Amino acid sequence: MKKISEIAPGMLVCILIAAAATWIVNLAPALEIVGAPVFGILIGIALGTFTSVSRADSLKTGISYTSKKILQAAVVLLGFGLNLATVGKVGMTSLPIIISTIATSLIVAYIVFKLFKVPEKVATLIGVGSSICGGSAIAATAPVIKADDEEIAQSISVVFLFNVVAALIYPTFGDWIGLTDAGFGLFAGTAINDTSSVTAAASVWDTLHGTGGQVLEYATIVKLTRTLAIIPITLVLSIIQAKKTNSEGQKLNIAKMVPTFIIYFVLASAITTVVNQVFTGAALETAAALFAFLKKVSKFFIVMAMSAIGINTDIVKLVKTGAKPIALGFACWVMIGAVSLAMQHVLGMW
Repeated sequence: MKKISEIAPGMLVCILIAAAATWIVNLAPALEIVGAPVFGILIGIALGTFTSVSRADSLKTGISYTSKKILQAAVVLLGFGLNLATVGKVGMTSLPIIISTIATSLIVAYIVFKLFKVPEKVATLIGVGSSICGGSAIAATAPVIKADDEEIAQSISVVFLFNVVAALIYPTFGDWIGLTDAGFGLFAGTAINDTSSVTAAASVWDTLHGTGGQVLEYATIVKLTRTLAIIPITLVLSIIQAKKTNSEGQKLNIAKMVPTFIIYFVLASAITTVVNQVFTGAALETAAALFAFLKKVSKFFIVMAMSAIGINTDIVKLVKTGAKPIALGFACWVMIGAVSLAMQHVLGMW
C-alpha cells in the first residue's frame, strides 16, 4: 500500500482536472454528449504537453495510482447502478440484439486488427468499448489486458468520437427510417455505447415525439443490460492474458485469473438488487439516495482516471498513430448500428 503522502499530490492534480472537466460539462447540457471524461483527457494532455506536470517526481506516483487504482474503484462503484432484477424484467427482451451487436463489434475489431495491423490492445479496447458501454468497459478491460495510458487514451478518444456522432444524428436518422418509439429506444440502447449519449439521444426523441420519457427509460435499461457484458468479457480476457504470460506451461488457476475489482463489481450489483427487493419505504429511499451518490462518485473517478491518463499521453504519437484506430472504430460503429436494425427486423420488432 503506497503512503498517502506519496500519492496525494498527484491525485490532487487529477481531482482538480476532473472538477474542471465536470464544471465544463455542467455549463451546457449539450456538452453531456461529449462527456466529462473526454474533457478530462484533453485537459490532461494539454497539461502534460505544455507544462512540467508529467515530469514532476512529486506527482508521478499519485498520477499513476489514479490512472490504475482509481480507475478500478470506478468500475466497482459502477455496480451500484445495476439493479439486476429490473434489468432482467425489461432488458431480456433486447438480449438477442445485445449479444449480436457485441459479437459483431468484437469480430469486426479482430478482422480490422488483422488486416490493418492495429495495435492489439488498442483494437481490443475499441472493440469492447464500442460494443458494451464506452468508457466504463474500457476502464474495466484496460487493467485486465495491461494496457498503458496512451493505449487507453487513444481507445477512449476513438470510441467517444463516434459516440458523439451517434448521439447527434441518430434521432433524425431514426425518424427518417421510420422507427417506432420502442424501436428507437432499442436502437439507441444497443447502438450507442456510452450512457450519457444514450440518454441524450433518447431525450431528444422523447422531446420530438412527446412520449413523456418512456423512450429514455427503455433505452437506459437496455443500456444497463449491455453493461453486464463487462463481466464475461473481462473474465475471458483474463484467461487469454494469463495464457499469454504463462510461458512455462504451468497449469492455470482460473480462480486467480478473475480480477478482484470485477468480483467487487458483481458484489455491488448483487447488493443493489437485494436492497431494492427487500427494503421498502424510507429505508429504500435512503438506499436509493446512497446508490445514486455512489454512481456519481464512480463517474467522477472515471474522469479523474482519464485526466491522469491524459497527462501521461504523448499527443504527437497519438496523432501519428491515430488513423488505423479511427478506421477500426468507424467499422465497429457502422456494423453495430446495422446489426441492431437488422436484428429488430428479423425479430419482428420493426
